Amino acid sequence: MSAPLIGVTGPDRGPHLAWYFIRWALWRVGARALRMTPSSPGQLASLDGIVISGGDDIDPALYLPHAPERAPMDPERDRFEIDALRHVIDTDMPVLGICRGAQLMNVVLGGNLHTDLRPLRRHTSNRRTPLARKTLAVSRGTELHALLGEDQVRINSLHHQAIDHLGDHLVICGRDLDGFVQAVEMPGRRFLLGVQWHPEYLPSHRGQLGLFRALVQAASHDSRRMSGGSPHGPGKC
Repeated sequence: MSAPLIGVTGPDRGPHLAWYFIRWALWRVGARALRMTPSSPGQLASLDGIVISGGDDIDPALYLPHAPERAPMDPERDRFEIDALRHVIDTDMPVLGICRGAQLMNVVLGGNLHTDLRPLRRHTSNRRTPLARKTLAVSRGTELHALLGEDQVRINSLHHQAIDHLGDHLVICGRDLDGFVQAVEMPGRRFLLGVQWHPEYLPSHRGQLGLFRALVQAASHDSRRMSGGSPHGPGKC
């Protein structure tokens, strides 16, 4: 039986460091990775699961109709990943959203974002770093808590946008010390998790690798047979 094939979305332009780290994480947990960009989208139907990765800001016009333009943005990538997420929701494909991926997941499901957290922070630093310098408070009783096995874990931070009003059927499963949403999930689905931090840059943290392992397990062919491969739960979009 072949290893699950996991799509990893990203931009056409710019550095691709996240892709290499995500591909390595997926390889470590027994999956194959397929890089997908707006100009090379691949075939969603051929995938067993997908990672919507981090990157540029999401266009505020997608959730705030009268918002001023902000840079940098990547509208081609926004459209490409919105289509991918709609497919994910309609087919119950396992998905892990990382940073902007979690934010876009929330927007697709009808939520919106804080466009800039920096003036709103009171207890945590605005410093952007791939190192685990911030604290995540994990909500008990959630899938994320079951995966991480701890009430608090250290995470990194490379963002200045974050989820504000929650999208339909999502639940908050983690916050930072300022109370901003750091993780969301959707109960009743094979696997739908969005995290605001970058687990791919924390390869020595066993719990962070476990997020990729959970995605791959949900995407495995045995799991698909058990679930019948049929969608369940909401399909708004």
